[in-house]
Amino acid sequence: MPYLYFDVYYLIFIIPALLFTIWAQVHLKSTYAKYGKIYNREGMTGAQAARMILDRNGLQHIRIERIPGQLTDHYSPKEDVIRLSESTYDVTSIGALGVAAHEVGHAIQHATGYFPIKLRNAIIPVTQIGSQLAWPIFAIGLIFQMGVMLDIGIILFCAVTLFQIITLPVEFNASSRAMRTLEEGSMLAPEELRGARKVLTAAAMTYVAALAASLANLLRMIALRNRNRD
Repeated sequence: MPYLYFDVYYLIFIIPALLFTIWAQVHLKSTYAKYGKIYNREGMTGAQAARMILDRNGLQHIRIERIPGQLTDHYSPKEDVIRLSESTYDVTSIGALGVAAHEVGHAIQHATGYFPIKLRNAIIPVTQIGSQLAWPIFAIGLIFQMGVMLDIGIILFCAVTLFQIITLPVEFNASSRAMRTLEEGSMLAPEELRGARKVLTAAAMTYVAALAASLANLLRMIALRNRNRD
């Protein structure tokens, strides 16, 4: 919907954010492709690493399941299950262990009551509404020159941006927990840890790109709202 209304603000805000997003995705895929081919010295799979870390943290009740795809790994707190992709579950690469440990990091966050993840979960309903309705409402405001609709659209999209802001510390913290666990448990050698860190850093950049895209859209909406006042 927002792209039906082409304007100079699209070029100023959206195009740079889009290019950054594309770069982040390409960088992640290339980094994972590199370290997904370098196997750890212990021959440990992603699933085995995840199970070991979970058990060490008293989370024996959390299941580990295999799902299709690549980098589709995620933790479902409602189901108490970590789902590892085909490129992680039974793969012994450095990248696989880094990704698996990252998802366990999310499980540990939930188990320890990590505040940012509790806050992020709390605003998910509002974020879902905002992501679906913000631009349609804003577009109606533009078409019919209704300032109140423009303001409602901006407020709703602020919830989307806030979600992306809160997501950053959640993801960085999960990666930090992953690296610390892999190192303290001697699951990866020092040179292998560097590879795992590069994979997790590349993954983190996709969340930075998502925030940049959200901020770009929000700034565009504000600029259009201000122009509408003139």
